[in-house]
Amino acid sequence: MPPPLRPPGPPAGPAPGHPPPDRRGASRPEEAGLLTHDTGGGEQGARAPGLALAERHGPGGPEPRSGSSQPGAASADRPGSEERRKTMWRRIRRTLYVLAGLAVIGPLLAFVIGWMIFAVPTADDAAITQVATFTYADGSPLATVRPDNVNRTKVTLDQVPEHVRNAVLSAEDRSFYSNPGFDITGIARAVWNQLTGGIGGGSTITQQYVKVTTGADEFSLWRKYKEIVLAVKVSKEQTKDQILENYLNVIYLGRGGYGVQAASQAYFDKTVEDLTVSEGAMLAGLIQSPSRWDPAKNPEKSLERWNFVLDGMVAQGWLSPADRAGATFPRWKQPEPVGGGIPGDSRGHIYHQVRAELEERGITDAEINTEGLTITTTIEPDKQQDAVNAVKKITKGQPDNLRTALVSLDPQTGAILAYYGGDNGVGLDYAQVLKQPGSSFKPFVLAAALQQPNPIGLGSVFDGSSPQTFGGVKVSNSEGFSCPSCTVKTAMTQSINTVFYQITMQIGPAAVTEAAHKAGIPENLLPNPTGGISLGDKEVHPVDMASAFGTFAADGVHREPHMVTKVTAADGRVLFDLSSVPGQQVFSQKVARNVTESMTDVASSSRIALSDGRPVAAKTGTVQSRIQGQNNDAWTIGYTPSISTAVWVGTDDNSPIKNASGRPIYGRMLPGSIWQAYMNAALRGTPKQQFSRFVPIGQAPYAEVTGADSTGSSSSTASSSASSRSDSDSTETTRNNRRSRDRDDQSEFTFPNGENFDFQPNSFAEPRPNVPNHRGPATPGAG
Repeated sequence: MPPPLRPPGPPAGPAPGHPPPDRRGASRPEEAGLLTHDTGGGEQGARAPGLALAERHGPGGPEPRSGSSQPGAASADRPGSEERRKTMWRRIRRTLYVLAGLAVIGPLLAFVIGWMIFAVPTADDAAITQVATFTYADGSPLATVRPDNVNRTKVTLDQVPEHVRNAVLSAEDRSFYSNPGFDITGIARAVWNQLTGGIGGGSTITQQYVKVTTGADEFSLWRKYKEIVLAVKVSKEQTKDQILENYLNVIYLGRGGYGVQAASQAYFDKTVEDLTVSEGAMLAGLIQSPSRWDPAKNPEKSLERWNFVLDGMVAQGWLSPADRAGATFPRWKQPEPVGGGIPGDSRGHIYHQVRAELEERGITDAEINTEGLTITTTIEPDKQQDAVNAVKKITKGQPDNLRTALVSLDPQTGAILAYYGGDNGVGLDYAQVLKQPGSSFKPFVLAAALQQPNPIGLGSVFDGSSPQTFGGVKVSNSEGFSCPSCTVKTAMTQSINTVFYQITMQIGPAAVTEAAHKAGIPENLLPNPTGGISLGDKEVHPVDMASAFGTFAADGVHREPHMVTKVTAADGRVLFDLSSVPGQQVFSQKVARNVTESMTDVASSSRIALSDGRPVAAKTGTVQSRIQGQNNDAWTIGYTPSISTAVWVGTDDNSPIKNASGRPIYGRMLPGSIWQAYMNAALRGTPKQQFSRFVPIGQAPYAEVTGADSTGSSSSTASSSASSRSDSDSTETTRNNRRSRDRDDQSEFTFPNGENFDFQPNSFAEPRPNVPNHRGPATPGAG
């Protein structure tokens, strides 16, 4: 049936509910599929929709339109919507124009204002020295230091050799003579380092000069803004030579030396005019961190900076490649006290360690010397005195050449409670020397073995006979002692070398190194490990061992050891506040507790158990001398849940360590006695703490365990030499054979050619010209 015709008359408007037609015909009825009729009685009657569309658009139909073909799309193209879009974009553009203008005009305006209000500092404005107070944890004074004897002798630029000036420019600001007083790239780098936790840097010499003379050294946008304005202003009002001269007279270079003249005297005992190229390069390399990079404390970093400076001089054309090739690291003199108040006794080492830690925290030597700081340390006065008393009591009457270190810390916080590096507070700090730990390193072997896919447990059984050969390396137990069928716990208690060497070869030396690093041994130590790592052939610091054993005491949570808790300036500003130290779970509780369990019988078997049967885990270690039957170093490290303490005994020159009777010293002897005396005193009057619940991993040990009740776990095959046996029978045999022996922690292993397995100990003689350290000749064996 055809559709009805429209009545004659004028064209009708849009039907209700339909949009008005537009020029594009988006709502024409033809395109909507309706029939149209000629109302003029004309030529066309009703036409099909397709025919009508074909006549308008051609045979291809209507042109496709961009955008949606849905009903709502038509309304989006209305003139009102288009106008709103244009208005929105106009507003966005205007906002961007305003922001761009502010980005340009704002800094310029701020710069102009700063230029008008900031006065140019002079070298005479450099902050004067003030007393710095170092306190114990309870607030009582540890040291009150004022660098009264600081040499601030001023020199002219002409008195400073050109090669020394160039060394400073190479180290700090190679574009000094061409930059406007600041460097955009350097500023951006400094900001990025601050945001990402990196080390600062990036200031030009002019900026550093402003910083020193204004006394503003904190990192803030305000300080940086003021520093840049003043740097440009100084560059406009002073010549580059004047700025460099003033800078060279006010910078702090360590050892109490402000300016290059004082530093020349402090490090080389000569005037600045007499400095060589190498000496000038060494001083220039210290500018950024003089306390930490002093060659007496960090010879490796000092050498690295020295090379950096000389290479920069070559790159800038200030030094010929031939002269660079012939340069050798300079001889330097030992540091001397830098001012009144620095303790000359064992507290002096605490002072120096605190100074180094403050610099790591971003608090400079200049601030310490000029801002009247009060530095609160973690050292507890009673425990510090306990450490001193223990060392003096046990070493009284012993040979004068013996040296001792003791470090004690809280495993739950990382706070160092007592620190003894020797009686001479301005001499060598023995708590920071590098020494082989011998058998005291064996717990890290076990920590690695417990984490294997098939874990080696405390009850796993190994052939502990002696000697044995592994991969061409002959390994012996002390004096050839054997334990043919030995559990891991027995091997730890009796320090059976062949067992731990087997385990290390089975799991790989790298696994042992990884476990030690996790526990707290610094990443830069223990390079290129071999099977000898199981017997402590790599050097560590006493403070490292106290910290790493503390990780086991804290059930696998490691906290960085530290000495500083708070720093307050004279005006009340708090520069640093360490309310707590976040720990990192580096081992599971089960792994750490199994390591602890392995060491619970060591103290009693070595006759250094604590009073009142207090639970303790400990390990001794001894390092053999090159001389047959003698030892070079001896250790005892042990802990309760609240205190971890490491004790080392040795000598300056690695000569054999002997007691007053002339007998070789082993770990359980002098070190063990010092450790025992200190721990008993430090823990006196405190609750008897138990270790956490023990759940064995792998093969469970034979013995009744300490702590709460234990549960078993799946056993594992330790190695091809491991076998099942009656643990009690073998243990009794072991103890009978072992009774009253001194060789409980010494080791020996040789190469296929029969030579001793030699390792590098330390001596502390003045360094050779091209070797900036205090290392000496080799000595064999670790135990």
